[in-house]
Amino acid sequence: MEHDASATPKASEDRDNKFLTKAVEEAYKGVESGDGRPFGAVIVQNDEVVVSCHNMVLRNKDPTAHAEVIAIREACQKLDRICLADCEIYASCEPCPMCFGAIHFSKIKRLVYGAKADVAVAIGFDSFIADAQKDTSSHQKSRLEIKKIEGTAAALAEQVFANTKGEYTL
Repeated sequence: MEHDASATPKASEDRDNKFLTKAVEEAYKGVESGDGRPFGAVIVQNDEVVVSCHNMVLRNKDPTAHAEVIAIREACQKLDRICLADCEIYASCEPCPMCFGAIHFSKIKRLVYGAKADVAVAIGFDSFIADAQKDTSSHQKSRLEIKKIEGTAAALAEQVFANTKGEYTL
């Protein structure tokens, strides 16, 4: 069943909360497994999860193995194509410039995220992410729909940083 943009605001919000909560669960999984830092991403097509991934920077010893990049790579492999224009991505945190670029180039139609980058910076992550987001010109040029989720799902996304602080190396 394809996502209906005319669905009720409550149904749309419930749907976004469901997929964002899955991205937050991935963020915890990445830290608990020692694979990476507290970031998760889920790619959805027609209301079905295509892939659910977490940060793999530590496991892969690869600074580009962010959750969003891993998710895009896996979704492209699974769907056997490089254009994900019929997909959405749910990210536990506001994507960094590298991840935003990957989202843009994969042509994903919609990005929903939970925590602002400032939340990650507050516990010691590089301020490059938040500083880059302050200049939104690249976001404004994208044809991508971007939504910062609010409410319970946003709180869960923000808590992952406080709850895992000290369990990984910055």
